[in-house]
Amino acid sequence: MKAWGRCLTIMTVRACGLIIFRKLREASAATVGSNIQYLLLQTSYGTHHWTPPKGHVDPGEEDLQTALRETQEEAGLDASQFTVLEGFKKELNYTVRNKPKTVVYWLAEMKDSSAEVKLSSEHRAFRWLALEEACELSGFEDMQATIREAHQFLCSRV
Repeated sequence: MKAWGRCLTIMTVRACGLIIFRKLREASAATVGSNIQYLLLQTSYGTHHWTPPKGHVDPGEEDLQTALRETQEEAGLDASQFTVLEGFKKELNYTVRNKPKTVVYWLAEMKDSSAEVKLSSEHRAFRWLALEEACELSGFEDMQATIREAHQFLCSRV
């Protein structure tokens, strides 16, 4: 009797989002780092972790299109309210509930630092945070590293 092996295809979950930042004031090269705050949203599900706005890619949707749509849905921020910066794109790969997940982030600057954030039911709170606070609150090492990398990118542009 011949045993037939089963081939299981495990689909990678794909999500995209934006690391959104705002500048509190114009800064010199020496003070640019202390001038930046990052937006994190607290989930209303699971462990209530903190994350930039992100979500799953819909069939037929481009990655950046997903990031823009999810930012609108989750934070109430329209693409006209921020600028996606050229030169920064980060892909994270990890496992959630035994399934591989890929999340792609772009970096986006708010045009108006006082723009109102309007949360969806998927989130229960938001905060604008300086680098160290954002890293501490985000919890996951790969997210912390991504925020630090984004910050270094911003500081190198001055």
